[in-house]
Amino acid sequence: MGSEYVLDDTDFLVSQTDEKGVILFANEDFCKIAGYTIDDLIGKPHSIVRHPDMPKAAFKDLWDTVKSGKIWTGYVKNATKSGGFYWVYATVYPNVGCENGKCGYLSCRRKPSREEIAEAERLYKTMS
Repeated sequence: MGSEYVLDDTDFLVSQTDEKGVILFANEDFCKIAGYTIDDLIGKPHSIVRHPDMPKAAFKDLWDTVKSGKIWTGYVKNATKSGGFYWVYATVYPNVGCENGKCGYLSCRRKPSREEIAEAERLYKTMS
């Protein structure tokens, strides 16, 4: 299934979502690597880049963590528009862009090492 896009050491993917995970902002690196234009992404759920290999439990942990006001970090395998994939080490910050009592999230992602990816793949195979 699709080929892997390996991030450069300098790639830094940033996106901001509302409280429901709908994309409000995506930087150039995110657009380039995921293969979407900014117009493709704005207003879409962040799950547009969700890869089917990712266990639901990983995203449950992410949402439980950020909804409780804590920062989440972890390794994520994302899908590209063309059917490929890429791995990132993600940090998701809660309570960003608060307006009218509703807050969103900011996700910053960088290149993980091959060892980190291998460890995440081992762990994710044990999860559902």
